[in-house]
Amino acid sequence: MLGVARRRLGSGCVLGQLAQALRPAAAAAAPARNYSAAAKEITVREALNTALDEEMSADPSVFLMGEEVGEYQGAYKISKGLLDKYGPDRVLDTPITEAGFTGIGVGAAYHGLRPIVEFMTFNFSMQAIDHIINSAAKSNYMSAGQISVPIVFRGPNGAAAGVGAQHSQCYAAWYAHVPGLKVLTPYSAEDARGLLKAAIRDPDPVVFLENELLYGESFPVSDEVLDSSFCLPIGKAKIERQGKDVTITAFSKMVGYALQAADILAKEGISAEVINLRSIRPLDRAAINASVRKTNRLVTVEEGFPQHGIGAEICMSVVEDSFEYLDAPVERIAGADVPMPYAANLERMAVPQVSMTLSGLRSGFATEQYQWRQRPNSQTLPFLNLPFRCLLSREMCRIMLLSAHFRSNSTS
Repeated sequence: MLGVARRRLGSGCVLGQLAQALRPAAAAAAPARNYSAAAKEITVREALNTALDEEMSADPSVFLMGEEVGEYQGAYKISKGLLDKYGPDRVLDTPITEAGFTGIGVGAAYHGLRPIVEFMTFNFSMQAIDHIINSAAKSNYMSAGQISVPIVFRGPNGAAAGVGAQHSQCYAAWYAHVPGLKVLTPYSAEDARGLLKAAIRDPDPVVFLENELLYGESFPVSDEVLDSSFCLPIGKAKIERQGKDVTITAFSKMVGYALQAADILAKEGISAEVINLRSIRPLDRAAINASVRKTNRLVTVEEGFPQHGIGAEICMSVVEDSFEYLDAPVERIAGADVPMPYAANLERMAVPQVSMTLSGLRSGFATEQYQWRQRPNSQTLPFLNLPFRCLLSREMCRIMLLSAHFRSNSTS
């Protein structure tokens, strides 16, 4: 593999950099767009495969490596046909040594190549977490910007089906905690295609968390999505469904559950706005807070563990920026705080389902205190329509701030 890297650095690297400069960059500053005019349907698997194919064709410095990505055409057939088209120099089958081939990938990225490292499951990325965090995420900062690490770590993340605790957990919160990494979580075929292209073109290390259970699902896509120049901006959420009564945030497979819950609520006269986060780090706080300021309620849905999770970060962001807009306490729906059970019936109970999402959405409206209310006007906004628990929290914060102020004055 090192010999392949040396040969590529000697011949293809300059061409790769030229091709990268000529084609459109990942549109980091572009506004989020919704593509509604569907031309056809494709699966998430096809979307990922075509994105890899087009990016490898456009840039000779892009190559794929991982277990079974070549001869077997990918454990989940994401790399189907790529070995025949690009050869073993650019589609590299590796031994079962995540720490070894991830380190080689990071080293290749140091020297100007653009590796895509596939993990058969992100549970196995724990074997390589030192390279992902210490070697990839921190190098640009520690080198004062002299070392760029354009690498993508991708593969299935989260619970699958009947594979036990060691193979069934969500790593979004793990990697989103680390400065220097970008963490993307596609839901639909449009997400998978546009975000993977953006990840490959990005100059920073990107953790790309797919979902095994979504690979075979089909989604409608427009002609624009199928264009080879299509690319989604990193850090921009997508409003999958407009609503006015409550905001639901979700990512990956949970977006589908949130949309199903919203459909059921609509029959009950409740209009839910569903936000597909797409990007976990950076997180589109502006979109989340704008939605909450419109709906005045928030429910977060995620597959991972509740403690220190993505939902906790979103809740805190809303409390910091939009607390006075809330008409009820925030609800957080997450996986059970236990290792994933093996038994199918217990496994279903350990991850959020549509019924759990509905329960969380309704729990804030069980008493007269939390019934739906009209949006307060700007003059009455700060306090009038907040439930007692929110008022109490706000009052406690005010008292604590005043106490700290008086203490500081008395000591001075």
